[in-house]
Amino acid sequence: MVDVDELRSRYLNLEFARSNFVVPAGNAATLARLAGETRAQYIDPDHPDFEVFPAYLASLSAGRHLPIDFPSLGGIPVDGGKAVACILPVPAGVALNGRTHLHDIYAKSGRSGRMVFLVSRMEIFDQENTLLALSDSRMVIRERGTA
Repeated sequence: MVDVDELRSRYLNLEFARSNFVVPAGNAATLARLAGETRAQYIDPDHPDFEVFPAYLASLSAGRHLPIDFPSLGGIPVDGGKAVACILPVPAGVALNGRTHLHDIYAKSGRSGRMVFLVSRMEIFDQENTLLALSDSRMVIRERGTA
């Protein structure tokens, strides 16, 4: 069984990836329309308050999901969901920087056995180093040997 407390002490809040992004306004508007959004600030790139639709931010990835030296937990990782929190409007067409770290590691036991949850958090900054948004990705791994 994985020692979750040890993983937390070794890996939480240590940045393991950085990525640069530019979100094209047309792509952000298209996704917003396809998702059923009707507010002009998300679907009309010419709107004076246009900003990137939050769901688009969940698609940004640093390329790595875990630190390079993170141990194998066995089992098959499954996508456990995404969550985005916009702190400030995220502009389209400008350089953004994503910095990723493990935000949380925890275990839960259920009918199928013990599962370990890994929450990777990408903090999204603008060129002035202002934090604009948080994008969390959860990975769930059912430990081997559990039923």
